[in-house]
Amino acid sequence: MIEGYMGRESVVAGRSLTFHVSTDADEFRVRFYRLGGELAFVAESGPYPGELRNPPPHPDGVTAHASPAVDWDWPPHDVPIPDGWRPGVYLAHFVEGDDRRAAATPLLTDADIEGYAREFFIVRPSHPGRTARILYKKSTFTRHAYNRSDREDVQRASSFYDNPVYQGGGPDRPAGHQLSMHRPGGVIDLAYWDAPFIAWLERGGYDVEYCTDLDLHEEPDLLTPYRLFLSVGHDEYWSAAMRAHVAAFVRAGGNAAFFSANTCWWRVHLTDGNTAFVSDTDHHVGDVYPHLPATDQWWPAAPDGVGAPENALTGVSFRNGGMWPGEWPGDRPRAGYRVQHADHWVYAGTGLRDGSDGGTPDALGAGTALIGYECDGAAFTRDAAGIAHATGADGTPTSFLILGIYLLDPVNEDFHQLRTGHWNCPVREPGNTGPRAATMGLYTAGGTVFTAGTTDWPVVCGHELDAGVVRVTRNVLDRLAGPAPAGGDAGTRETAGRDAERRVTAGP
Repeated sequence: MIEGYMGRESVVAGRSLTFHVSTDADEFRVRFYRLGGELAFVAESGPYPGELRNPPPHPDGVTAHASPAVDWDWPPHDVPIPDGWRPGVYLAHFVEGDDRRAAATPLLTDADIEGYAREFFIVRPSHPGRTARILYKKSTFTRHAYNRSDREDVQRASSFYDNPVYQGGGPDRPAGHQLSMHRPGGVIDLAYWDAPFIAWLERGGYDVEYCTDLDLHEEPDLLTPYRLFLSVGHDEYWSAAMRAHVAAFVRAGGNAAFFSANTCWWRVHLTDGNTAFVSDTDHHVGDVYPHLPATDQWWPAAPDGVGAPENALTGVSFRNGGMWPGEWPGDRPRAGYRVQHADHWVYAGTGLRDGSDGGTPDALGAGTALIGYECDGAAFTRDAAGIAHATGADGTPTSFLILGIYLLDPVNEDFHQLRTGHWNCPVREPGNTGPRAATMGLYTAGGTVFTAGTTDWPVVCGHELDAGVVRVTRNVLDRLAGPAPAGGDAGTRETAGRDAERRVTAGP
């Protein structure tokens, strides 16, 4: 038995990575792999002395559970990361036992990215942006929120969604659900959303550098060297600093592409030296909702929420979208996005039609599970020709152009009971909630922001399941990661980043 977690999920090449491991073996090793066109073995380190540690008990007293709210405080080990390691997402596989047992353990392949006894981390370059114009943010806070801290033989079921821990506020933290990032749990989301998209990016020749949510939270100038910021997959939990830094980047002429959904739904507050976070969410503890309304939801007006609708940044919101429960991709509808404005540069080279010639509009991604499992939308109306236009009533920028739309059907509006075979999307904002619809589009406000409006865009693109989705993705990357226009220099973005940092110093 062996399991572990990272002290921090990113490291600059040339510095040391810290990991924490518990094992019943006398010794163990760590094998390192880099995610790229294929999973590539890089190095093995060790042996390290083994030590078995128990997880902290859960406040609910259930023996099988473990507390998600506190640092598990397992023995630390350091390994220097060589200067020559390429920027990227890496996998650490913890291998228990002596030399003979390790030699009998086969190397991992692409099919083995998901699993226990492994964790991911990011290697960042010592000179950011020198060879890449694209910065890919791995959604780490959301990963931790859903991480149940399970082991292959143990279901601990401890997360924001399974037996969460709600704590009252204090001098160093607000009240809310508490979550430590120093817990094990293995790899799930990376394998589903990120791995295929990263492989596709590298096969396509895109030079990309990577960061975590914590990197973006801590560094106001992180985005300065880049032209394009990427959010990928399921990106639900954001701090105020993260959001301010991306918004400032866009205002100063930087571009963003949200190949993601349920994006920026909850605000988090970093605590415990930035190893944990708190969020006042609507997740119940037992049969009780500790605090409603949940004040860390971005869109509701204060004091019921933050009062800063997420679609002011992304163009879309989960409150006008929905979630299809069950396995991924499961039995989701496969109708795709109805195409609008087919003459837009986003659709260049796809051959897709929007019906303006009197024919039937094409559907981007038709036949694939492109929409869901979660999707975001914008409040909209239709004109006499049936074209959907964002109203802006929900906070979406008035310049947002809807390029693709999928009306969610059937819909379940019960907040408390999920219903299979339905898009679950309760009415959260009666005045602005219309027909819920997954929405793809973009707007420009300094820089350009493209939003795919669905979590599984990187899956369909990464596995090349639809030629139109692949071409649209290339069009977005090629155009938005191109050279900065005149006047949009890095110095302007650097000043904007520092200004954003000053604006968020009042809170974590």
